[in-house]
Formats: sequence, C-alpha cells, structure tokens
Amino acid sequence: MTAETGELEVGFVAGGDLRRASRLEELPIDSLWTGGHVASRNPSTEAMMSLARLSAVTERVKLGTSILLLPLYPPAIVAKQFADLDNATGGRLILGVGIGGEYPQEFRACRVPFKERGRRTDEAIGLVRQLWTGEEISHQGAFYSMEGVKVHPAPAQPGGPPIVVAGRKEPAMRRAALLGDGWMPYLYSARRYAASAATIRQIAAESGRDLFGFGWYLFVFVNVDTDGDRAREGAARTMGGNYQQDFKEMVDSVAVAGTPDEVVRKLQAFVDAGVRHFIFMPSPGPGGDPDPIVQRLLNEVMPSVREHAHLRE
Repeated sequence: MTAETGELEVGFVAGGDLRRASRLEELPIDSLWTGGHVASRNPSTEAMMSLARLSAVTERVKLGTSILLLPLYPPAIVAKQFADLDNATGGRLILGVGIGGEYPQEFRACRVPFKERGRRTDEAIGLVRQLWTGEEISHQGAFYSMEGVKVHPAPAQPGGPPIVVAGRKEPAMRRAALLGDGWMPYLYSARRYAASAATIRQIAAESGRDLFGFGWYLFVFVNVDTDGDRAREGAARTMGGNYQQDFKEMVDSVAVAGTPDEVVRKLQAFVDAGVRHFIFMPSPGPGGDPDPIVQRLLNEVMPSVREHAHLRE
C-alpha cells in the first residue's frame, strides 16, 4: 500500500494490450492497471480476464483493477481468482473495486438489482477478506450467506491484496474510510481530491479507525503536448469516447492536460492534495499510440513532480 508519507508511485492503465504492458514494465514505473465491463456501451475487456493476462506477461510491477465492478460478481469467485493470481504473481495484486452504474444493462445482464449495488459491495468487501484467510468460514448476510466454506490456498499477501475503493461521491468515501485499504477517485480536481481526503479522514476518525498505511490513489486522464490547447482537445476526445459525453468545457477540472510545465503544476497540486499513487490514462498520440505521452510524462514531467513530493515530506 501507499502510505501518506511514502514514496510517490506511478502507474499506467494497460488494458488488454499485452505487448504494450511488457514495454511499460521496462520503464521506471510502479504499477499497471486494467478495468473492464460485462456489457458496456463500448467494446470492452472483462477486468478479471485482463488482469490474468497482465499477470502472465509481467514480473515486477504491481497489478491492479481499475476497476472491478464488485456487485456483479459472486464474492467467492473474486476471492478465489484473486488468491490464485496473487500467488502466481508473488503477491503483486491490488483489488480496485467500485459499484458502477453508468451502464445499467450490466446489472440486468448479471441479474443484480441496480439499487442493491452499494449494499452488495459493502458486504462483499468484508466477505472477500474472510475468504482470503484460507480457513473455513460461515457468513450470514443480506446477500451472500454461506456455511462451512473454505477457499484455499490463501493469497500470497498476508490478509490478501489491498482493496482500494473507487468512486466520486460521499457513499464511496465512506466505503473507503470504513472498509477499504485505499481511495481511488476519478474525474476529480485537486481541490475536490483534498476535500474527499478530509472527509475520509473524518469518517475514519469518528469510527475509531487508524488509516496508517492507507493508499491515496488517483485515476486521471492525462495528455502532454508542446501545444497545450491540442493536449486539452486530445484529453477531452479520449474522455468523451469513454463516457459518451462532451468534456471540452470541463477538461481542465477533471483531467490533467497541457504543456509539460502545465502538467507539472497540475500534478503538483494533486500531490499537495494528498495523492501518492497516480494511475495515468494517457490519451493516444499520433496514430493512436499513447507511448509518446508516456515518455513525456516520465522524462519531462515526473522528475519535477517527484522533487516536489520529496520537499513536502
């Protein structure tokens, strides 16, 4: 996990492109991430299958889901698959979870009532942790009751992989504060990130929970170009394709795009807000290749951002 005062970490969304994942692992980065859907509007991979493919072509970096729509899956299946992959990777997994909602057809496809998704996720997080003990467990709950169930072997990481909660609204912050090992919002400004971190700390303090070792992640769309306007246009286009919305008017508040100097300042603001693990979703460059953006980020942007983070410690 990424502690509040720990080293700044950098990850990239790799998705299902295995050749690209292998290239990315050779760079000075810390993590690779993949998401997915069961029945989204756009063609998509499925998160667990993509994670398995990433585990087969990497040896060093942490691997995470950004995100797994936990209410669509039986907790025992999630526990078993993550335990198997955690053992296969030598304990490199992070389980990023969310409740979804932008594609109601996924819930119809999986026969999960849409209005139950938050409560199902809350129960499933605790149950997955129980199942990761590798011991026989019994559980009585509103959605997933079971008697005498043993999922083993346990994951390689003691207690199982970190469970990082994604979202944008206060119920997700509460879920992170009370049940999660980290917080991973998306489409956030630095100011909103700082406010969410304060909310999480307050909820945790009121419940008596110590957040030592809690991970402060950010999933962020990013584009770097010598032409700042072109970078913002590219980021807006990428987000619009993902979410079927027009992001031109709000790209500056929900993405990090611009010249290298502009991107440095924006990422430094997120560091000041509490981010310690960036998960970058770079816009495709010329010809649809995001690698030039990756190189600019690592070579022209991140050294200054890391220096800023060190000065704050």
